Amino acid sequence: MSLAQFFSRPAVIVARELIGAEFRVNGVGGVIVETEAYEPDDPASHSYGGPRVRNRAMFGPPAHAYVYRSYGIHWCMNAVCLPGSAVLIRALEPRWDMARMELRRGATRPRLLCSGPGRLCQALGIDGTMDALHLGRAPFVLVPAATPPRLVAGPRIGISRATEKPWRFGLAGSTFVSSRFPLDVT
Repeated sequence: MSLAQFFSRPAVIVARELIGAEFRVNGVGGVIVETEAYEPDDPASHSYGGPRVRNRAMFGPPAHAYVYRSYGIHWCMNAVCLPGSAVLIRALEPRWDMARMELRRGATRPRLLCSGPGRLCQALGIDGTMDALHLGRAPFVLVPAATPPRLVAGPRIGISRATEKPWRFGLAGSTFVSSRFPLDVT
């Protein structure tokens, strides 16, 4: 399956299947351990209400980055799926070029390097210049997991609408997720 085909599906499916994928930006990265799905009819999604300048990438082709500032402070990165849907990359288990991550973050504890979307973007050097770039081309490398890992699921966090949707997914047992999950295993 090509990367475009992988992302040309509902965000909830893609969010689950991104767990365990290798993700690097200019050689710096790790394994995706936490994601959140956002669909077009979802009141918590940036695409809710239609296209605007800020969310333009969400309505573009699949397999592209949607990068935005959260609260005017932190960069966050999503992978665009079907039009108006995307998957927020919430956390990585750092693996490649941890020295550069530590320098960017000013942190040395591996767990604190990429646990949370803002930390992840800072550690990997993701910023607004990467908005709408293809995830299969430099500076990105994205390799889906060869075999499906064991997952946990729970409600999304850090939002105020549609909080009941169990569209946050994580790698079961990972200590690198941004927040603990309920005990159910999917």
